[in-house]
Amino acid sequence: MFTLNCKGRLLVIDKPLVMGIINATPDSFYGGSRFNGTDQILLQAEEMLKQGATILDIGGQSTRPGSEKISDDEELERVIKPIEAINKNFPEAFISIDTFYSKVAGEAVAAGASIVNDISAGSMDESLISIVTKLNVPYVLMHMKGTPQIMQQQPDYENVTTEVLDFLIVKKHTLHLAGINDIIVDPGFGFGKTIAHNFELLKNLSVFSIMKAPVLLGISRKSSIYKTLGITAEGSLNGTSVLNTIGLLNGASILRVHDVKEAVEAIKLLQAYQQA
Repeated sequence: MFTLNCKGRLLVIDKPLVMGIINATPDSFYGGSRFNGTDQILLQAEEMLKQGATILDIGGQSTRPGSEKISDDEELERVIKPIEAINKNFPEAFISIDTFYSKVAGEAVAAGASIVNDISAGSMDESLISIVTKLNVPYVLMHMKGTPQIMQQQPDYENVTTEVLDFLIVKKHTLHLAGINDIIVDPGFGFGKTIAHNFELLKNLSVFSIMKAPVLLGISRKSSIYKTLGITAEGSLNGTSVLNTIGLLNGASILRVHDVKEAVEAIKLLQAYQQA
């Protein structure tokens, strides 16, 4: 069991939780996760919470391979009003801000977010870690090789599991020294990894339990699924459920997904199976 302090509210992880993805972007890789305007985002937030999401992850910047980086001000334009609206209408929701910018993290938390989800492990804005320390909110520490613009250009590892684990262990220690106590770890599926790397990480996911932190699995509708099956992101819901189930069996604490209902069902069915 893990307990995270989210601005004075405790997020208790005594069973796997679901984080719903809401992208305030026009160019995220999966069209079904893109929402335009506060009203549309609010409706999606309501639906995800009804379906059983505990955390809503709001992002204003596409980080798909080859995406074009936008400024922190443009990102703020996309995310602040939706966060304020969700916080006002659904105060029970835990809101995560998906950003690598310190300015966005600070203003998002002021607007109602209580978790910072950073794909870069602090490498794309040198002020981010100190800001998260001052905000005193949980931090999602993810492994990424390179940047979204170049990360899929022939990523190479001697041993992907060992290298990702070593990176996360060292960085987690650094974050603790900086004063960040509540950390969620994310191996970074699809971020500077080949399809083979992603499957190897999934197969070995249980080793990340040695970090004594919640493990986030973010593989929803990604290319490892649809390229392996010869389909599209739009047709990858069933594949996502299969890999999420494998991830749960291997120790995932949080499923970051586009499709909340199916992820919640996978968790419930697995719990029934394990209790039989």
